[in-house]
Amino acid sequence: MAAQVAVIDRSEAADWDEALWQQPAANIYASRSWGDYKGRLGWAVRRLALCDNGEDLAYIQCQERRAGPLRRVLVQGSPVLTTRGQSRAEAVLAAFLDHLALRPADLLAVKSYRPQDPEGITALLSHGFVPVIGGKDHTIELDLTPGAEAILAAADRRWRREVKKAEGQPDLTAVFLTDRDERLRAFDTFVRMYAALQQRKGFSSDLDTAAYRDLAASDPHLLFLEIREGGEPILVRIVHTARERWTDFFTASNERARATGAASFAVWRIVERACEAGAGRFDFGGVDPAGNRGVFDFKRTLSRNVVQGGPTWIYARNTFVRRAAATALFLRRI
Repeated sequence: MAAQVAVIDRSEAADWDEALWQQPAANIYASRSWGDYKGRLGWAVRRLALCDNGEDLAYIQCQERRAGPLRRVLVQGSPVLTTRGQSRAEAVLAAFLDHLALRPADLLAVKSYRPQDPEGITALLSHGFVPVIGGKDHTIELDLTPGAEAILAAADRRWRREVKKAEGQPDLTAVFLTDRDERLRAFDTFVRMYAALQQRKGFSSDLDTAAYRDLAASDPHLLFLEIREGGEPILVRIVHTARERWTDFFTASNERARATGAASFAVWRIVERACEAGAGRFDFGGVDPAGNRGVFDFKRTLSRNVVQGGPTWIYARNTFVRRAAATALFLRRI
């Protein structure tokens, strides 16, 4: 069956994003801008289309690194299956594995950031991938289909109170930024606020803000929202958008944001905009009730629907290597 699926390298194809973002499962991690970002961090990035009789079945952006004889391959965002590709998921994955031609010590990881469709899960299990899941691989989802008015009515009263409080302050404004220079300035504001937040709370981040800055500002699938008090930014929120799903990506704020209810105000303005755009889900971008209870409690005042965002799936031809890698990753997550 795998022989019927062709693997075509479209790394330089100008229409990669155009084709990708037409798919319901499209996500920022399979996009050209994210691939360019990872390329700046030293990964060799390829964009592959898997096809049958000229019809696309899936899009896979794979990242590769070598350390001596060891080869690591990472697929973030999972293979993005087309509607037809969903029924051919096992064949798609078989063709991809054949194309990689992994050696026994090579390692492949597929990371999903959203609940996966059953066909995709079946394909991974059928080929011997091992799922590794930790507490932080969970998120809170908000169903947008009832519409903004009904969502607000069903929200916790604390959420409604914070939104009303923010809306009652004439100096507080929510501004969606579309101009590239304004987005660059807002990204720099985010970086400063985020650095202060990291220092205050003592957490780390894998994001290389210098490498991502211009790519983020130019990405049409990243929504930039700035909350201003008296014209001065007090919060910056960045969300990645797709046809079916909008996902909270990064946010940072200063002390004035807490006093004014800016966090609830920002999320609510994004939810309203997502509803207007016809999105079906808003994803809070992860939860960690054990390590960050305050943020978790903030998020669940709007929705209590905690779901598994997706594991990391580990594959290696050698069973020992596969199990050892899965165990090491699991130990890092607990």
